[in-house]
Amino acid sequence: MLELKINEFYFGYYGMIADKLKEINAAPGDYISIKNGNKQFNGTLMPKNEFSKEDIIVLKLDNGYNIGVKINEKSEIQLLKKGQLTTHAGEPVKLVEKEITPPENKRILVLGTGGTIASRVDYETGAVKPYLDPNELVAAVPEVLNYTNIEAEEILSIFSEDMNPKYWDLITYNIFKKFNDYDGLIIAHGTDTMAYTASAVAFVFNKGLKGPIVFTGSQRSSDRPSSDSAFNIISSAIVASKAPFGEVCVVMHGETSDSYALAHRATKVRKMHTSRRDAFQSINDIPLAKIYPFEGKLEIINKSYKEKKDINPEFGFDDRVALIKYYPGMSNDIIDFLVDNKYHGIVIEGTGFGHISNRLIDSLERAYESEIPVVITSQTLFGRVNLNVYSTGRKMLQAGVIPGEDMLPETAYVKLSWVLSRTRNMNEIKNYMLTNLAGEINLRHELRLYPRWYHG
Repeated sequence: MLELKINEFYFGYYGMIADKLKEINAAPGDYISIKNGNKQFNGTLMPKNEFSKEDIIVLKLDNGYNIGVKINEKSEIQLLKKGQLTTHAGEPVKLVEKEITPPENKRILVLGTGGTIASRVDYETGAVKPYLDPNELVAAVPEVLNYTNIEAEEILSIFSEDMNPKYWDLITYNIFKKFNDYDGLIIAHGTDTMAYTASAVAFVFNKGLKGPIVFTGSQRSSDRPSSDSAFNIISSAIVASKAPFGEVCVVMHGETSDSYALAHRATKVRKMHTSRRDAFQSINDIPLAKIYPFEGKLEIINKSYKEKKDINPEFGFDDRVALIKYYPGMSNDIIDFLVDNKYHGIVIEGTGFGHISNRLIDSLERAYESEIPVVITSQTLFGRVNLNVYSTGRKMLQAGVIPGEDMLPETAYVKLSWVLSRTRNMNEIKNYMLTNLAGEINLRHELRLYPRWYHG
């Protein structure tokens, strides 16, 4: 049964205010009255943010505006109407208070790491900040309980721009420790670096997963009317409980409206727009599945998926890997700096087939002589690196670079980080990088893999 965790500071409030709210059993979403002498304020109790003073209660007035009301010992607070946590649209939802046995009695665990899906607008500063813990997030979307028994746990609470390889280790360890008790996992993650983390998990568990691991997030915070949080959580629950594959995937909107979601293979997905709800697209591959959350339907559209197997992890990431982008006029100093500072690996986004300037060949040779592998990917994203077409590419191969096939630059960076935690032997590194381990290399490209942009 889903149980909400009450913050030790009582939804951000503490001291005298927390005592007054507990006394009347008031929680965010409840409609309350605050009386200070001759002044009275009625509104919906909101969670307190860290920038509010400790003697302030935040109310959402009937006109939709948020205000801060100063509280003292003489303030009278009354509970006028019991409410619930709000949905992504800001409306009350009915929390589930009894045991539900969904079809097939599947068990899914949501692991929270932070990000916009577990965030709200800070009404004092106008910024988006972490707030919801996974339990509150699930409670705000009770529809997921139609598909599965779901539990939630927070392992991190950071924005995704603060993610790093050490956190990948933490996430993968938690997955391994907990997965055997569940049929599938959902990882709530910030969208900006979600593809990196999803790829990291895919490489750690490339030898086997007993069920789907679904990464999901939100382009808009959970308390905004246009939020995609609920849609994505429901879609993810369907994939986690119904998908036949043992793979890591990213589930997000398939288009801007709420018609369907897509499950993208973790190593082939990229965030391609800053704010659109369908920002995530499969690159050089087609999505694994299409999800219709309002029908509870899952449609497999890519038959080339990994079957479920016993979980078999290979942990570890090297955090001394750099991802850089070639640009016209780029100096040797950049590669030389990485070599001089003893980085263990370099991924370069080259132009077109993967080229960089002839002027940089000496630096590539220096990196190879220092046993620092250099992997080349393409800035075009679509298509495959081919260093055998032009003389520059052949010189790069002679300098010891590893062509990244059709891997995304971000995926190649994560893979090299993972490989370097296993071996520092240059031949073994090359073999690893050129071997398809988690669907990161697609040997056959079809015309339909390239998007048709708007032409008017």
